[in-house]
Amino acid sequence: MDLRIFTEPQQGASYDTLLAAARATEAAGFSAFFRSDHYLKMGDASGLPGPTDAWITLAGLARETESIRLGTLVTAATFRLPGPLAISVAQVDAMSGGRVDIGIGTGWYDAEHTAYGIPFPPLKERFEILEEQLEILTGLWRTPVGETFDFDGRHHTVSGSPALPKPVQEGGPPIIIGGGGPKKTPALAARFASEFNLPFAPKDTWVTQRGRVQDACRDIGRDPAELTYSVALVVCVGADEPEIARRAAAIGREVDELRQNGVCGTPSEAVARLQEWAEAGAERVYLQVLDLDDLDHIELLGREVRTAV
Repeated sequence: MDLRIFTEPQQGASYDTLLAAARATEAAGFSAFFRSDHYLKMGDASGLPGPTDAWITLAGLARETESIRLGTLVTAATFRLPGPLAISVAQVDAMSGGRVDIGIGTGWYDAEHTAYGIPFPPLKERFEILEEQLEILTGLWRTPVGETFDFDGRHHTVSGSPALPKPVQEGGPPIIIGGGGPKKTPALAARFASEFNLPFAPKDTWVTQRGRVQDACRDIGRDPAELTYSVALVVCVGADEPEIARRAAAIGREVDELRQNGVCGTPSEAVARLQEWAEAGAERVYLQVLDLDDLDHIELLGREVRTAV
């Protein structure tokens, strides 16, 4: 099983804090370091020092790390126009030497749109925007050098684009699509994704949704095995009960709830929980680390959990 570290810096983290966590992730042997793409803290506190832009942050990390993959869970299609997003992601891919993945979705947090003047259309329209963005991103990245790309959609039109720059990764960075919708999400994943991710879901729900994605692949003649199937789970691991309790308190969660819904407990408990997910069919797990100042947590996860799965 592939383990990745996943962070939520909008909850209150500077770039320097995120960089330290990314370097700790790399040193601990994890395959990737991911961040959310949000502009407002969830909850009632201030969120100081304030949000950091996901792709600007990843550009910095691309130059200050060496081996780990970098990406978003997930970029909101409402935040950026598709052409500039294609340029930004391709540039970060080049800056990293081809180590970028992009998770992309409809966007869901209306308060952050209101707080920063970003339009937030109804869900049906956001799905239309997402589909057009996926068409444009993949179209721009896959257009041969010397040719141009055109797209005429309801929300976005591209005409005579030179489709530059090209990402390092041929055809573009792997695309991650996730969510629990029964029809549109599986259909988009089947058409565009290299990976399907359903975060923070019970195993039965995850298995059902994976099945829908696999069925959607078969409907268009795609081999479902071409996709990687992943889950994101909050992580809270300690050497003993006091350390587990301390880490849970630091992120405002209850130990019993985390044991039920996340990856929580001693390293051996965490390994057992991850093995349960592997048996359910999960090939990759994003461990959501919420306290980015606790670098010892990342080190422990790498030493005692990653090596055992």
